[in-house]
Amino acid sequence: MSQYYQVGEQVLWNPSNGVSALFLRSADALAPETGLPTGLSPMENDECQIDLEVFTAFVSALVERYERTNHPILHALMEGFIATALVLVQRGGAELHRSELDGWRDVQVSGPATRLPEGSAGRWAELTARHARAMPR
Repeated sequence: MSQYYQVGEQVLWNPSNGVSALFLRSADALAPETGLPTGLSPMENDECQIDLEVFTAFVSALVERYERTNHPILHALMEGFIATALVLVQRGGAELHRSELDGWRDVQVSGPATRLPEGSAGRWAELTARHARAMPR
C-alpha cells in the first residue's frame, strides 16, 4: 500500500503508508518550531494535497531555524525531514523564500534553483539528491 503527495493532480511522492504516516507526524511535530501551518492536508483516500505556497514557507522557516543553531541533536532531528521536504518543494517547482540570514544564494538540487544558505548549500544539495533517489513518484 502507498499514499500520494500531490499538488493538484501532479504526484510529487508515493511513499509507503508507514513512511507517509511518519512524515506527516514529523511535519506536525516541527510546525511549532516555525509557528506556521505545514501546508499538508490530512490524508484522505490515500492522498495528501500540498498547498505548495504554504508548504514552501513552512520548509523555508525550518531551514532558517536549522541554520540559526549549531546544536547537533536539533540538526540530526530536523535533517531528514527537511531533506525530504526540499525534494517535494523542488518537484513542485517552487523556491524557498528569501531569508533575513546573510549568505543565501541559489543552489541546484537536481531541479530548479532553490535558495539555501551559502555555508550549507552543498550539504543540503547532497542530502536532497540522496532523498530524491529514494522517493518514488
